[in-house]
Amino acid sequence: MREFVAAMRAIWANWYRGEPLDFRGEFYQHTLMTPVFTPKPSEAGPPRVFLAAVGPRMTRVAADVCDGMLVHPLTSVAYLREQVLPIVEAGLRERGVARAAFALSHAPFVVSGRTEESFARSRVAVSERIAFYASTPAYRGVLDKHGWGDLQPELNRLSKQGRWQAMGTLIDDEMLETFAVVGEPEAIVPELRRRFAGLVDRLTLDFEFAEPAERSTLIRTLAG
Repeated sequence: MREFVAAMRAIWANWYRGEPLDFRGEFYQHTLMTPVFTPKPSEAGPPRVFLAAVGPRMTRVAADVCDGMLVHPLTSVAYLREQVLPIVEAGLRERGVARAAFALSHAPFVVSGRTEESFARSRVAVSERIAFYASTPAYRGVLDKHGWGDLQPELNRLSKQGRWQAMGTLIDDEMLETFAVVGEPEAIVPELRRRFAGLVDRLTLDFEFAEPAERSTLIRTLAG
């Protein structure tokens, strides 16, 4: 992945700055760019590169070569603060890049609803999604951070049996509230700000818990 990003940037350097294309790596080689494949100049410049990461190695790659990182939804505040941020900050220091120039983007789980029925549906849906992600062996480190690592093999076993609903029932209230913001619609934005202010730079939400007419106000409130 590190070399892939470097190869992509070499192509963009040719497109946007007219630099000769001569990228020769271990996995990728790009040495020819024809006019038919060269886009017209853009005032926006080359796109910013974001990499999704969970574990320490991919997190470090993102910090070393990217403009930002997509934080996985299965992330707690503790994991973000104590595992992710130190790796990101170390990589940026070695690059000589300021933390403010690197964007952390997160799409947290939210459990909410205007009625008891909609709240219950939201809780079940998010519990099942957490269980799905937590069944992945590569994500066990997030569970280990909270002492829940032994649940991962059981969830993985159930996933291979297609027992998705049963997996969701293994996510208790403590785990749910660790990985998701849970509350009445009016409480969601204040809790998001409390948890993530100063930790991430962008939040992505669908605001399904709010009425369409309320969403623009909630977005402005979240943005501060």
